[in-house]
Amino acid sequence: MSLNFPLLLVIAVAVCGALALFDLIFLAPRRRTAIGNYHGQVSQPDEAVVERLNKEPLLVEYGKSFFPVLAIVLVLRSFLIEPFQIPSGSMKPTLEVGDFILVNKFAYGIRLPVLDVKVIDVDDPQRGDVMVFRYPSDPSINYIKRVVGLAGDHIRYTSDKRLFVNDQLVAQQLLGEEPGSLGSVALYEERLGEVEHLVRKEMNRYRAEPGHEWVVPQGHYFMMGDNRDNSNDSRYWNDPAIPQPLLGMVPDQNIVGKAFAIWMSWPDPKLRNLPNFSRVGLIH
Repeated sequence: MSLNFPLLLVIAVAVCGALALFDLIFLAPRRRTAIGNYHGQVSQPDEAVVERLNKEPLLVEYGKSFFPVLAIVLVLRSFLIEPFQIPSGSMKPTLEVGDFILVNKFAYGIRLPVLDVKVIDVDDPQRGDVMVFRYPSDPSINYIKRVVGLAGDHIRYTSDKRLFVNDQLVAQQLLGEEPGSLGSVALYEERLGEVEHLVRKEMNRYRAEPGHEWVVPQGHYFMMGDNRDNSNDSRYWNDPAIPQPLLGMVPDQNIVGKAFAIWMSWPDPKLRNLPNFSRVGLIH
């Protein structure tokens, strides 16, 4: 069972806020009344007695202490910026395993936490954006890929690893080669929309695809990883519960935000080595 952290955070803020409010409305006036009665009964009040009468219940004290901290975390995480760690190599060479990234939560609109209902429109995803979204077949899992297709786009990916958007070949320039698991790996600079970025292709690897052409429905997006031959993306999703026209597409309500920066890299999953900051920078 996956941990629903946003829901737990909302519940924690609600409980702490309720405790603080209950103290403000009911308990605090009683304490003040008790202190006033005590002052009226003695000529020289004992500070220890006053302190005891003014002492908050332990649960209320903890609730009031945690409430502002949790509320700030909720606002930051839900509406502004959320951190993520990259668990796989599907976005190489743009993102490496162990990269810690920051995601802009308001770039594509303000959404209510937990409910994920958009309440304020800001902007729409653009072709070439690196986007975090909830996997359509299992929304408890966050994925990160690059936006390739917008609503109405015709996407075609050929057997020789060329990408067409609306029958236009996406421009690529070969930069060089590096060793790979199945031979040489070619690195290209690709221009997708207004974004120039790197893509990685294993030239000796061919993966069977369920289809080579897609039309993106309204309110959906077609996503691909920059590591083109090692990415579980819109080309390969096959969920019988999803209607065929929507298969492989990411609906707007699954959007989490736009990835915009790497702030740390820690590739060792057991955290035995120190993190490094050589990859800190903006994501393109």
